Amino acid sequence: MRKLYRYLKPNKNKLILAVVFLLLQNIGALYLPNLTADIINVGVAQKDLDYIYKTGALMLAVAVMGGLGAILSTWFSATAMAAFCRDLREAVFQKTMEYSISDFRKFGAASLITRCTSDIIIIQRAGMMFLRMLLPVPMMMAVGFTFAFRTNARIAWYLLAFTAFFIVVAFFIGKRAIPLFELLQIKMDRMTHVLREKITGVRVIRAFNRQGFEKDRFHDTCQDFCDVSIKINRIFAVLIPVLFFLLDMSGVFILWFGGIEVVKGDMQIGSIFALIQYMTIILFSGVMASMVFMEIPRAMACARRLNAVLDMQMEMEETDEEPLSELKGTLEFRNVTFRYPGAEESVLSEISFTAKPGQVTAVIGGTGSGKSTIANLIPRFFSIQDGEILIDGVNITQYPQKILRDKIGFIPQKSFLFRGTIASNIRYGKEDASMDEIKHAARIAQADNFISKIDKGYDSYVAQGGNNLSGGQKQRVAIARALVKKPEIYVFDDSFSALDFQTDAMLRKALKGETKKSAVVIVAQRISTVMDADQIIVLDEGKMAGIGRHSELMKTCPVYQQIAASQLSEEELSQKEVG
Repeated sequence: MRKLYRYLKPNKNKLILAVVFLLLQNIGALYLPNLTADIINVGVAQKDLDYIYKTGALMLAVAVMGGLGAILSTWFSATAMAAFCRDLREAVFQKTMEYSISDFRKFGAASLITRCTSDIIIIQRAGMMFLRMLLPVPMMMAVGFTFAFRTNARIAWYLLAFTAFFIVVAFFIGKRAIPLFELLQIKMDRMTHVLREKITGVRVIRAFNRQGFEKDRFHDTCQDFCDVSIKINRIFAVLIPVLFFLLDMSGVFILWFGGIEVVKGDMQIGSIFALIQYMTIILFSGVMASMVFMEIPRAMACARRLNAVLDMQMEMEETDEEPLSELKGTLEFRNVTFRYPGAEESVLSEISFTAKPGQVTAVIGGTGSGKSTIANLIPRFFSIQDGEILIDGVNITQYPQKILRDKIGFIPQKSFLFRGTIASNIRYGKEDASMDEIKHAARIAQADNFISKIDKGYDSYVAQGGNNLSGGQKQRVAIARALVKKPEIYVFDDSFSALDFQTDAMLRKALKGETKKSAVVIVAQRISTVMDADQIIVLDEGKMAGIGRHSELMKTCPVYQQIAASQLSEEELSQKEVG
């Protein structure tokens, strides 16, 4: 928890005010039993109405003061904790935005969502309970016992013994509960993962009639969460009955021994009422503390999970300054070898090529040959094991990630659109893009045709993930999003797969005029998409099987010949060879 305190510093003034008003509230609560005893021992015993009126008025003023302190203390503590959790949530989000893909996979999307939502809510609730319930407990007990000993030392010792016993029980229960709370959050991660998978994969589930299987799978995760929750509740089920037993026993002892002391003349009747009130305050503080103890172990487990996110040593080290270079838009792979974390074999081995501005470099190969891996290495989603990747003659590890990715227009294999409008999704590539720039990018991407036919045009609503658009429409909007950015390097990761051949050809023709000053890397499966490229890189099981133009590869590269033969007719092949 201590590592998270730095996010409380901006709100320390509010916390101080919360504590001050909390003290005001508790001072009032501790002073009232004395006034009650005075009314009984002096006012009632001597039948002095003036004293009763004066003391009663003072009690009313003290009660109002305590109530005002409670209201202000609650307000300041609530606003401070809300701001603390806001800053903590932003810090977790910002940290995860700096993660590489490998870093993300160490936690998983479901776990990161749980940590950023549920875990922080639990910490917020525990922080509020700590400020409002646990923080005043030492003062309440210290002052309460002081007054109790001043009233009757013998009875006060009994109260102290009851309280000490309760604290020991609460300590051992809390110690046993902490591992279970950590396990509970892991079970919640699993439940969130299954639920998220069920929602995002609902079409596949229905298509294969697997609703029953998914229902059982979700039931099992809920049952696991329920079983751990029951174990925790069984542990804490001991605490409250013990507390109320001690509360009742202390009341019996006060009335019993207090009655004897009154009969002996060693104590007044009003002091019995004062001791009962002090006993109630002390043990009620114990009730509050026990409620907090139910939350603190869970909050500590959540804090450790958040610290794991914030303190994780990232795979990629960030630099501060952009290196100077006279080159613009030149991409080079030098003997690049890469394997995914935990994999035994390399996905890419000894890959070398140069993509220059104004040229189209295409990457083609069979399934699993490493085509998309090359695309993902360019914006440094992963770190390579051997070799170098250079942009403008500088190793990409020397660029700050923001500067590096500003140079790249990346169109992923799976087009993802954000909820909003078509214009806002295209403007995602360039925040200050004008409407003219957006329309120009859409025309190049062949998206303007379908956008103009929609009622609201560029202001048309886009659902989360672009689920209300077809695959081809999503791809064209995603391409326009990269085009409006006007980067030095374009990376198309199989971004034409959902387009028909005519749209594909029109798009590639329009791109030639738009990307004259940029390097273009196209990863594709269709040979018709790459055959006009300035250079084609052929991959086979992660290795370069050939590099050159289409006509050259048709003569020298058996792998490329096989791909061409499987996709083109004999007539098309002969035409291309002649051309």
